Amino acid sequence: MQPNKLNAAPMFQALSFLAITVIALVCVVPFIVMISGSISSESAILKSGYSLFPRDISFDAYAFIFRYPGDILSAYRVSITVTVIGTVVSLFLSSMAAYVLFRKEVKYRNALSFFLFFTTLFNGGLAPYYIMITKYMHLKNTMLVLILVPLFNVLYILILRSFIRSSIPEALIESAKIDGAGDFRIFIGMVLPLCKPALASIGLFTALGYWNDWWTALMFIDQDHLVPLQFLLYKMLSSINLSAAMSTHVANLDQPKETFKLALTVIATGPIVILFPFVQKYFVSGVTIGAVKG
Repeated sequence: MQPNKLNAAPMFQALSFLAITVIALVCVVPFIVMISGSISSESAILKSGYSLFPRDISFDAYAFIFRYPGDILSAYRVSITVTVIGTVVSLFLSSMAAYVLFRKEVKYRNALSFFLFFTTLFNGGLAPYYIMITKYMHLKNTMLVLILVPLFNVLYILILRSFIRSSIPEALIESAKIDGAGDFRIFIGMVLPLCKPALASIGLFTALGYWNDWWTALMFIDQDHLVPLQFLLYKMLSSINLSAAMSTHVANLDQPKETFKLALTVIATGPIVILFPFVQKYFVSGVTIGAVKG
């Protein structure tokens, strides 16, 4: 039996590497096609479709996007600021809420968990929500609204609670309390460092949520200097779609359309692609939350 096991191990390893390579190609090839299409000419895309290699190289789509570089840089500044501040604050408050729900001495922790979960199923509707944000909280046309509106995700709080429950022994917390540490000291000095894998994973998803959020700006932002990148790109895409619709009635409207959409995607996803390698080692551990340990 031992020789068979030794012979099977290299074969299994080779099949595993082959499967991973195929999956990686399936994920990478569309991104390469997207970059290739973004630097191809509009006529080549319309004539020959998409390909792995650019045809008739042209940067017209990027030139059209960056024709007002000040607007793009301002939008990048707003998006980066909101994403960084929002992600840090969201992780801190969400992990604190998860820690409170984890502690058994909190009398109504199950009721609080139910109330949090209830908000994922039912809400008051868009109109009351808009009135509360604008009339009572006075957050319209402020950067604060871009941070506060997507701040909490109940699912992330519940995941963090499960991670704390499965990874941090209660005896460790009790020993810290015996040594005289308060709850906030335990949370800062013990719970947060041990939650790095979960915080990195949820932090990546939270950052993606902030980075891709254009709906909040659409609802509550009217001033140009507060427009985030995604909403600016959304307005530009709407503008070029309108131009495309008008081109059937107005002559000499020659603007990139398909390549423009691809270039928008490249610009929007670039910073996230750069960020991912720095949190990858924690992300792999974090996504196994709740997995069965052997």
